[in-house]
Amino acid sequence: MFKPLIVQSDMTLLLETDNESYESARDELSAFAEVVKSPEYIHTYKISPLSLWNAVSAGVTSSEIISVLEKYSKYPIAAVVTARISQISERYGKIRLVKSGGGGLSLQTGDPFIMARIAAEKSVARYFASAPRGNSVEIEPKYRGHIKQALMAISLPTEDLAGYGEADRLDFALKTEGGFSPRDYQVAAVKAFRAGGKGDHGVVVLPCGAGKTVVGIAAMAEFQTETLILTTSITALRQWITELTDKTDIAADQIGEYSGEKKEIRPVTVSTYQIISAKDRKEAQKHFELFSKRNWGFIIYDEVHTLPAPVFRITAELQAKRRLGLTATLVREDGLEGDVFALIGPKRHEMAWKVLENEGWIAEAECFEVRVPLPAELRMPYAVAERRDKFRIAAENPNKLRIVRELMRKHESANILIIGVYLEQLEFVSAQLNIPLLTGKTKNDRRGELYEQFRNGEIKTLVVSKVANFAVDLPGANVAIEISGSFGSRQEEAQRLGRILRPKPEDNRAYFYTVVSANTCEEEFSAHRQLFLVEQGYGYNIMDGVV
Repeated sequence: MFKPLIVQSDMTLLLETDNESYESARDELSAFAEVVKSPEYIHTYKISPLSLWNAVSAGVTSSEIISVLEKYSKYPIAAVVTARISQISERYGKIRLVKSGGGGLSLQTGDPFIMARIAAEKSVARYFASAPRGNSVEIEPKYRGHIKQALMAISLPTEDLAGYGEADRLDFALKTEGGFSPRDYQVAAVKAFRAGGKGDHGVVVLPCGAGKTVVGIAAMAEFQTETLILTTSITALRQWITELTDKTDIAADQIGEYSGEKKEIRPVTVSTYQIISAKDRKEAQKHFELFSKRNWGFIIYDEVHTLPAPVFRITAELQAKRRLGLTATLVREDGLEGDVFALIGPKRHEMAWKVLENEGWIAEAECFEVRVPLPAELRMPYAVAERRDKFRIAAENPNKLRIVRELMRKHESANILIIGVYLEQLEFVSAQLNIPLLTGKTKNDRRGELYEQFRNGEIKTLVVSKVANFAVDLPGANVAIEISGSFGSRQEEAQRLGRILRPKPEDNRAYFYTVVSANTCEEEFSAHRQLFLVEQGYGYNIMDGVV
């Protein structure tokens, strides 16, 4: 049997797709490598320090990583590759943060050369409470997060074993009526998050529709402490409250909403990232007090890959709290995955999308890229436009409307979401097709009304902006038509597919169409958006303007 992988000395991996071992190789590589590009026949992966540290923190050893590469590689692996994998992997755990006497913290290492190096780094040494003594140095507790960030910036990840402060208790139980109990993979996610006493901080990665909220609630049940939950929107906030009420015996008056409409601080408080990262500094500071109003024992960061900078800053000072990040993908286009690792914690658990699809926990999805030409009158304006303007012209191609009409006819009995980013484009499509439009301008009450009408079948199709990218529970949606996206955002593509992945009671299938302008820069951005889903095993069928 011919092997499908070429391992290059720069830690780049080339994986042939036309090979019977492709799928198994792809699945095993995803534990420690990231896909960089995915043309038809050869997919390119990269092994990075962060991908290795996430793997190691999840229990994958460097020898296991090397064994996978040897299993699938066509040629002998260069010694420099195996050495580098071992050296980088071993950095995780070389520096430990532990409790010291008197309530302080101590940064420790068994390697005197590492201690000498960090002592010489001004960005790290500024947080020392005293001079190093041997291979240990005292750290003021308030700098626990800051020093982990600083060490991460110089490629020295810290294993945080300092534990957590005492928190106010909240006794409750999960409801069992109706046969509810966390699924096996949700239980496994909580167990991995706890990491046998070394965890209680970190990230769980599960596909959209797989029940990340249940993982959060099950983790809350483990700790029995007052909890703060941060979400992406008021819609997501209220869905969390509904789930908490439905799946636990926590009394309604113990669950608070802290939003632009209500300011309730209770034993379990659910808020949004937006409310605590307001642009007005005085307003933001007022909301920051939310973090100190109660003695929280646990903080849940929903859709953790979207964390805004102000929340990172607050989180740096909240390291004595247990922290769980939930997401479908850790991809960030701003490159701040390292800050998620340092401040929330390493990736503790990840479940492949296709595994859950095969088990019936999420819908079986087919993905298509439909390429449509620009109209003649836009070709010259496109040709002479600046690059950013080129993308907008391509994204708003009016010929896409024809494709949308054809797809709606093809799936006339389906529950359809038409998704885009440009308001004028969405308004045009909504008006032309006489379909309700939901954007950031839509008032919360109206949003809730439209979502409910879609759920109960009164509305079969919705036109939605990026406000529907995250945590919107529309279980009946089974077709998504993406008419424009945020340049090359991989996480946006994943989230949009996620809108239609809730399991379906009868025909458990879903269809995802991304409509792009042919022979334009939109094809390039679309290819980048698709990378994460390709890594998860989804293939895009190319359709040239014909549905």
